[in-house]
Amino acid sequence: MSMLGAIACAIAVASLALCLVRFAPPTASLGRATALSVRAGDLLRLRREDAAAGRLALSVLQAAYASLRSGLPLPLALRVAVDDLDALAKGPFGRVMRAFDIGTPLAEALRAAARGSRDRRLVLALDALSLVAAEQLPAVRSAAVIASVADRLAFEERLLDEIRARTSGLRAQIVLLALLVPALALYLAATLPGLGATLSTPLGLRVLIPGALLFEAAGIIASRRIVDGLSA
Repeated sequence: MSMLGAIACAIAVASLALCLVRFAPPTASLGRATALSVRAGDLLRLRREDAAAGRLALSVLQAAYASLRSGLPLPLALRVAVDDLDALAKGPFGRVMRAFDIGTPLAEALRAAARGSRDRRLVLALDALSLVAAEQLPAVRSAAVIASVADRLAFEERLLDEIRARTSGLRAQIVLLALLVPALALYLAATLPGLGATLSTPLGLRVLIPGALLFEAAGIIASRRIVDGLSA
């Protein structure tokens, strides 16, 4: 989930919780607000797990490829590739392996995990693994399929790194310009009594200053998401 999506989700949940507290009976509103908070926390945790697993999808495919080349079957190769991941990134792959351990076919577990993910890199890796599992390909052919997908992810990683490197200076300039505007506002408020009086009124304190800060933050976030969104 993007940062803007997380902010929007948090605002929506908070607004709904306030409505429940205002218009529902106290006991019911507390229970509903707690349930909403738990649900929102679960959704954010799943999104963080997806993002972490997506960043390491290439490493998982490369480790699975090496295990397949050494003759291991796909379930064992995937388990070996997942074992070295940190707890956050292991989430989606760990759910796949747990489903497989209780009797779910590996291809079906991989497809279910791909349907529940919003990270494009993770979906691509899971789809490739599910294709190999569903077709029950020999280890050599499975390794070839996974290697082709890993090559694509590696190329995209290099492309994104180049884009970030080329745009890092521009994004730094955006942040500096965004910080310059409040500094100019403080200077003008100190030197122009009329402007300072306007900003100290309820209109300035409740509308103008919060609105300016909101637009400043939105501009910084949007400029970063233009590049970061390419990998989502």
